[in-house]
This record gives sequence, C-alpha cells and structure tokens, in this order.
Amino acid sequence: MYYIKMKRIFSLFFISFIFNFIWENLHSHLYILYQGMKITELVLARASLVDSIIITLVCLPFFYLSFLEKKSWLIVVIGVIIAIGIELYALHTGRWSYNQYMPIIPFLSVGLTPTIQLGLLGYLSYRLVCYTKGQ
Repeated sequence: MYYIKMKRIFSLFFISFIFNFIWENLHSHLYILYQGMKITELVLARASLVDSIIITLVCLPFFYLSFLEKKSWLIVVIGVIIAIGIELYALHTGRWSYNQYMPIIPFLSVGLTPTIQLGLLGYLSYRLVCYTKGQ
C-alpha cells in the first residue's frame, strides 16, 4: 500500500509540473518582468517546479486521510488562498509585476490567472491521478 501511495504522489507531482509549465508559458505574457529581469524558460520551469511542490504538499492529506476523500474540492479553496498570499507578497516586494492585459480581481488587486492556478491545476492533477488509479 505504501508503494501505491508513493507512486500516486510522484504521479501527482509530475502531472502538476506538466500542467503548471504549460500554464506558466501561456500566462507569462501577462507579466512585465520577473525580479527585474526578462522572463525566460528557466524562470518558468523553476516557477512550475515550486508550484508542483506546493500542489503536492496541499494534496498529501487527501491521499492519507480517508475523511478527505470526498472533499477534494477543498484543494481548490486551499490553492486559491495560498496563491493569493503568494501574489500579494510578490507584488508588494517587487518580485514581479503585471502588464495592462492581466485581469485583476477587484478588492484583492491580484491577477486572476495566478490566483486560480494552484487551486485549479491542483484539483485537476489530483482528480486525474485518482481517476487513473481507480480511486
């Protein structure tokens, strides 16, 4: 059983990395710069790696705690909350900034695409792993 859970966790990480790398490439055009530098494929790969680690950590309890099996929608909520925190921190510290094409969420003043990224891709990755594994 331990081997099966570990395989699912690694599958989740891999799938979420692929999803995040695609997402990062698609929405990178909504940013001006990253830490004052041009946004490169290396920057996007590193962001995808960090996002995949966050998603994997968020999803871990859903693999091990049976009472969470039917509450996978919480992955979306947790992911959005974490993303809002990351965006607020990054914007206030100047890590990155948006261009005029980024849709902004009123009252929060954070971008829409980065806000929904962790929750949506985390949920999709988790459901895909559970679906393909028969859970």
